[in-house]
Amino acid sequence: MTGTELEMTPAEVANRARLATLLGRDWRLLVGGELIPAAGGATFPVTSPIDGAHLADIPNADQGLVDQTVQLAETAFPQWRDTDVQERGRLVGMLADLIEEHIDDLALLDAVDGGAPISVMAGDVRQAAKICRYFAGLALELKGETIPASRTGVHFTLRQPFGVVAKIIPFNHPILFAVSKLAAPLVAGNTVVLKPAEATPLSALYFGELAQKAFPPGVLQIVVGDGPAVPRALVRHPSIRRIGFTGSETTGRGILRDAAEVGVKDITLELGGKNALIAFPDTDPAQVAAGAVRGMNFTWSGQSCGSTSRLIVHESIADAVLTAMVKQLAEHTVGSPLDPAHHQGPVVNRTQYDKVVGFIDEARRMGAQLVTGGGRPANVSDDGFYLAPTILDRVDAGWPVATDEIFGPVLSVIRWGNDDDPVAIANSVQYGLTGSVYTNDLRRAHRVANALETGYVWVNGTAQHFLGTPFGGVKSSGLGREESIGELLSYTQEKAVHVII
Repeated sequence: MTGTELEMTPAEVANRARLATLLGRDWRLLVGGELIPAAGGATFPVTSPIDGAHLADIPNADQGLVDQTVQLAETAFPQWRDTDVQERGRLVGMLADLIEEHIDDLALLDAVDGGAPISVMAGDVRQAAKICRYFAGLALELKGETIPASRTGVHFTLRQPFGVVAKIIPFNHPILFAVSKLAAPLVAGNTVVLKPAEATPLSALYFGELAQKAFPPGVLQIVVGDGPAVPRALVRHPSIRRIGFTGSETTGRGILRDAAEVGVKDITLELGGKNALIAFPDTDPAQVAAGAVRGMNFTWSGQSCGSTSRLIVHESIADAVLTAMVKQLAEHTVGSPLDPAHHQGPVVNRTQYDKVVGFIDEARRMGAQLVTGGGRPANVSDDGFYLAPTILDRVDAGWPVATDEIFGPVLSVIRWGNDDDPVAIANSVQYGLTGSVYTNDLRRAHRVANALETGYVWVNGTAQHFLGTPFGGVKSSGLGREESIGELLSYTQEKAVHVII
């Protein structure tokens, strides 16, 4: 890790001491209401991106354990489905209380496991609790309709759960996704098997210990394995007809293929993005700069699918925007995520680090101009996977750095003039998750928001999610919507009932 103990702040020293206790536990999977090891005691190692140090040995589940877990979920389903909906909501609301009571431990585990600063991870815990309470409060919205389809009958609809739901989550928001992605399907009456990312499983398994007594056995289960075997077994299991996945576009397409080979399944995919911030010349360069820095999610080292990683800025304000961004990033500190004073930690692992550096080097060879960053900051250890916030100017819209999802702290600046169509540039990639437009012209703002091929648009803003509004993408960025009542209803199936009088 970075530096010796004498060079650490008191806060980091205290966090490291607490980690020794947290990491010394016997890590188990939550299956059938019990905390169990994998078959034969099989494990795989988890290391820290801070310095590559070994953190823990995690149970390595296999096909047999997946089958057992799904069978237990099937057994638990009828009782959970028939549980009063308000009671289901109450129990999901308990998840919020459980994680808030352990916010420091969960944030600490995510910081050492995933690399984002502990203060940022504490924010993820709070957001997860907020989402749980939101869906718990929507329990009574699981209602049908009456339809006057005839004069001689009563015609109405019911909403019923699918049964066993598989939730497969990525590495970048471990505890946020582990908790918040459970809320809607559980309130809707499904049983859930959660599969955390093998790169960052610690907080989810810790959460499993907390949630063990919150639900009847089999209602919520958590399994993880090293590699694709466990998620693929879940996707292909014939008893799982509803799947929610967050992750890369490539993996999402693989899930669609695997699922289609074994059955007809309902699948939500929240996939990648190569999101654009379009800045028009009538806007304040300082506001654009602040929005671009915020939208890049540098605090997560850019590892966020919604990051506005393309700044499509009018040439008349481009220099002023870049000057303001460089000034703002001068106050942005990169270092150990165990120190609350730092704004950014490392990327998640060596593979991701090498991928990001490769994109930067390729772009510079192609002619991109490095404004700031470009590699490892000078103040950090060579052992960790740290990358400085990087801005590449005069990027061509067709270069890989401007079309491919990098998932790192790299912003591509694309300048445009009066003869160019910035919306066409924004829409030229395969992704369509988020978009942002900065302008003081209200009519233009509405026209551009309507024309952007994305599922989520900010006008004069970036990054912030507004709970209750549907979040999701179009094109290769996914299927379905989350964070709204639509997510809750998507975990039910409509049934029409006709009573003939």
